[in-house]
Amino acid sequence: MIRVVLPLRILRQKRKLTLKNQSHKWDNTQEQNEKDVLSGILDEDFNQIKQLFEGAGDFAYRELEINSTYSAVILYLNGLVNVDRLEFHVINPLLKRNGELLKHSEPTFDHIKALLSSAQVAQGQTFQEVIEQILSGGTILLINGFKKALFISEQSWEQRAVDEPVSEAVVLGPREGFTENIRTNISMIRRRLKTTKLKFEYMKIGTLSSTEVVFTYLEDIAQQSIVEEVRSRLNRIDIDAIEDSGYIVEFIEDQPFSLFPQVLQTERPDRVVGNLLEGKIGIMVANSPFALIVPVTFFQMMNSPEDYYGRFIMTSFIRFIRYLFLFVALLFPAIYIAVTTFHHELLPTNLIFSVAASRDKVPFPAVIEALLMEITFEALREAGLRLPRPIGSTVSIVGALVIGQAAVEAGIVSAPLVIVVATTGIASFMFPSYPLTGAI
Repeated sequence: MIRVVLPLRILRQKRKLTLKNQSHKWDNTQEQNEKDVLSGILDEDFNQIKQLFEGAGDFAYRELEINSTYSAVILYLNGLVNVDRLEFHVINPLLKRNGELLKHSEPTFDHIKALLSSAQVAQGQTFQEVIEQILSGGTILLINGFKKALFISEQSWEQRAVDEPVSEAVVLGPREGFTENIRTNISMIRRRLKTTKLKFEYMKIGTLSSTEVVFTYLEDIAQQSIVEEVRSRLNRIDIDAIEDSGYIVEFIEDQPFSLFPQVLQTERPDRVVGNLLEGKIGIMVANSPFALIVPVTFFQMMNSPEDYYGRFIMTSFIRFIRYLFLFVALLFPAIYIAVTTFHHELLPTNLIFSVAASRDKVPFPAVIEALLMEITFEALREAGLRLPRPIGSTVSIVGALVIGQAAVEAGIVSAPLVIVVATTGIASFMFPSYPLTGAI
């Protein structure tokens, strides 16, 4: 059995929210009503639902008569429903006095359902189902005399268009990346794998957010034991809300306190597909453009999607350079300090004199000097990320040049150390996985 350890932040977030009864009285009503089925009395059911959404300014409804025979009400949330499609596919067919219902001596629920021209229409009987559908952007049709409700799918909301991935840009290969819409992300994978062996399993996580989470795999390729383990770990998550796939990572990884990432995060659908073909499992979270891939190894995180689109000779050479600079990023400052402080004999005589002359005016030991430069470099990189894009790159480049040159002229740091820190920073940018960059 694999032990899962939760970080302190998640442990704090894992607790249930304690809400005051006075300010959130609808929660108590919700707990009571979600266990009940609809009564079939329109006024009673409608009033209970309105009470649940009391104070919600985006809650909307439309009362109407169906062929002057049945009283009905349509419920939805503004901003989550396409009102034009709702009017065309639902309201207009119900208001038409075309005599469709009069053909039947006792019109049934299915007869009314047949009037709707929406592509997806389902039905339910409980308050819990009705509330979940409304909160998910669905449209609800309640009809007097029927203990069932119609769930009509007319969801529509603003979303970001498919664009090139920001964190995983390539020269060769596809240019489309995931968006925050999970349906769009699923379609990108479906377009690449036209097979019935591609499976998607849906679940909702978060007691308050009820965030949709989907994990995908290829049947007969992914090991069933791994599929079961992923399903089990996702089902064990108990948290108030999931805002991004990064929340999922901290729950399912084996060693959450490790510096190194144990889950591969990617915003490229082709990378997900490539890993699915290798027997991996992908996890996608609604409202997050980053998919998760499990299980992964260190060497997979060192591979770029572009490695599969070029000639193998050049790709192998680039991979070799990548691993070479991995050791540069890890060891170059430490080697510089060790050589200049303790092992001068490792350097040629001319280089020893040059380094000694550059450090002649520096008042700090080499290790303090290196720490100052490393921290300053990280601060410049973070500033370049957080500032607005038009000026971020300017600040990072100009800041590095100006500060580095001024520090050398002032005798605070030596010129060779500036070269060492700059080379180390460049090396750290060569890794395809951003979480791995931070770890290194």
